[in-house]
Amino acid sequence: MKKPGIGRRLADRLTAAAVIGSLKVIRHLPERLLWYGAVVAGNVGYRLGGARRDRARRNLRRVVEWMAAHDVGEERFRRAAADDRALEGLVRSAFCHSARYYGELARVARFRADYLETHLVNDTPAEVDAALSERRALILVGLHFGTIELPGYIAVHRIGEVVAPVETLGNERIQTYLAQVRRPQGVRLVNLEQSGRELLATLRRNEPIGLIADRDITGGGLEVQLFGAAARIPAGPALLSNETGAPIYVAGVHRTGPGRYRGNLRPLPAAKGESRRERSRSIAQAEAVLFEKIIAEAPDQWLAVFHPLWPDLEQAAASGAAPSPATASEAGRSPVGGSR
Repeated sequence: MKKPGIGRRLADRLTAAAVIGSLKVIRHLPERLLWYGAVVAGNVGYRLGGARRDRARRNLRRVVEWMAAHDVGEERFRRAAADDRALEGLVRSAFCHSARYYGELARVARFRADYLETHLVNDTPAEVDAALSERRALILVGLHFGTIELPGYIAVHRIGEVVAPVETLGNERIQTYLAQVRRPQGVRLVNLEQSGRELLATLRRNEPIGLIADRDITGGGLEVQLFGAAARIPAGPALLSNETGAPIYVAGVHRTGPGRYRGNLRPLPAAKGESRRERSRSIAQAEAVLFEKIIAEAPDQWLAVFHPLWPDLEQAAASGAAPSPATASEAGRSPVGGSR
């Protein structure tokens, strides 16, 4: 690989210094100042967003149209399916929550057990107790949603170290700093590109792993119905569960105010099908159903909306055509995922 030039290396160093310095300052800010500071940053991002803003609008429109068609979620979110002004408010809010996420990333040291005890509402205590009663092989699946890493930290407080893959950033200094920040919390990060063997070995040692699995980054994902249209999600959880028999749990935590969180954890039902391929597809679709439930609680906190999710929306945007809204007939199932 060709070594970057002096100009590029200098730019990387300056960028890293600015980002790391900002994160160190943010780490010491009061909760409310961080919350409202993210509003300022989010509004700036929204105004300058361009293509990023347009994609978030398309993706969120699909989500809220599905929610309205199935009468799922809060009325203020469903209203955005027919009210462009309300939809634009959700898009703007998504930018603010994106800024809040990076603020929280700088402050992960605060996510201690005593902090979570007073700042997190757990909607599924029985399920959490059943899943995390002992250290064992399990696959904790999360989303690019709300406080993304928080389910992993909760698991760490209960059962010890969790191994999880992480995307490689373009800036090595920033990546090293973020790894150092996360390490004391008990999450051991492995590079996404080499993670398959390490994750499999961890499960075979009867130890837990964590995966963020709502967005197909590598292009080798499994097709599912997600909010009424075809999308692809990572195959990793299904493949690893098929190989080891490890159970899968899907978790999501979203913000309810400055320093306030609400979350839940749900077990994935047993896979259906005779062949490994059929079981993998069954697992992936069951994941997608739980993703819908989690995202519908706070669609503006699903940070994946800033990325390509549905091929038909991307194709329509490229051609200038208007995609069809997601409906119950397109999904071919009820809002809770059962066969019609």
